[in-house]
Amino acid sequence: MKLFLKDIDNERLVTWDFLIDDINNTSIYNPYCKSSDYYTVFKHIILSLLIDEEIILLDSDFTESEMINLTGYSDYAEFIKPVDKSKVSILGNQKELIAKLSNPSENWKITLFTSGTTGIPKKVNHDFKSITRFVKVSERNEKSIWGFAYNPTHMAGIQVFFQALLNGNSIIRLFGLDTKDIYTEIKNNGITHISATPTFYRLILPCTETFSSVERITSGGEKFNEKTFKQLNQVFPNAKITNVYASTEAGTLFASQNDIFSVRPEYESLIHIENNELLIHSSLMGSTETKVDEWYNTGDVIEIVSQMPLKFRFVNRKSEMINVGGYKVNPLEVEEAILTLTGIKNVRVYSKSNSVLGNIICCEVVANSNQITESSIRTFLQSKIQEFKIPRIIRFVEELSTTRTGKLKRN
Repeated sequence: MKLFLKDIDNERLVTWDFLIDDINNTSIYNPYCKSSDYYTVFKHIILSLLIDEEIILLDSDFTESEMINLTGYSDYAEFIKPVDKSKVSILGNQKELIAKLSNPSENWKITLFTSGTTGIPKKVNHDFKSITRFVKVSERNEKSIWGFAYNPTHMAGIQVFFQALLNGNSIIRLFGLDTKDIYTEIKNNGITHISATPTFYRLILPCTETFSSVERITSGGEKFNEKTFKQLNQVFPNAKITNVYASTEAGTLFASQNDIFSVRPEYESLIHIENNELLIHSSLMGSTETKVDEWYNTGDVIEIVSQMPLKFRFVNRKSEMINVGGYKVNPLEVEEAILTLTGIKNVRVYSKSNSVLGNIICCEVVANSNQITESSIRTFLQSKIQEFKIPRIIRFVEELSTTRTGKLKRN
């Protein structure tokens, strides 16, 4: 029997046959879904599609006050209702289920909450078309085995889920596991595809083993650096590595084999650059509670590489630039410079207020060599970046804090 989901953290081993039987026997539905169990989240999404009901995904670690602020409720028991069995004819097999899921009602929608590196979550609604814009269904993809390395209630995780679901694939949870278990799961399950943030990849690198089963590595959500790219090439020698740009508001928009993105012809009229900031047309976005003009400012600062065709690379988020004595410092530039030093596993650059300069640059470093010291880092950086960009405070830590989606926490 074909595997649907393996989740060792929740002790789940679910086949497609079990999933179908479980859906056939489900009698109640609640549009609000809050669970740390990946299977519960995935089953909820599938059921919502079959019965044409909205689904609202809540992070499992949302506090009561967060839920009240975001939805107006803290207890969702009153929203439980019986499943209309007339909408769900008895499903017989995987092929029949996928066929039904591939043609949902135009009224169906999924509600997510943003969770970037800073700021308060906000609600975003998507329909089936926008949430599956870049899903590729083909016979070739039917044999894929997905390493699931995202939070299942956020955009990136949902997009990976639909890619796997609509191709009838197996999903192996990797998110939240320790490095040893991640590599064991890749090897034992013959994982072919992994999509994750650069932070996730840096947490499992370096590695002395190689994994030949992996055919495709996708990175998104943060800027990808050359060091991580080279290390992934060594660990996954047969994998094609793709860098993607996506957001909760718009889903996946661009993909690249390096850090330079090009705009597909059908999207050229829907992309606008103003003051080196990326704007996207409102037609590409899901709906939000905040009124959006015709053009939505993503807050991403870009560097144009060529105008025709339009190619660019991402520099940073505008809100994350640090003002040091009147100079603008890009924390990603400083992080990339530090990461080129042998013995550095991961780094986070941030600011601390200062009465003279306004802010000073600080950093947290995860090192895998006892040869790395504050002095060695500063000496190394003197030939890499300008003096005002070199961190004044350097702390060595065991690990870096991450957001609910696995990105570095910036504040």
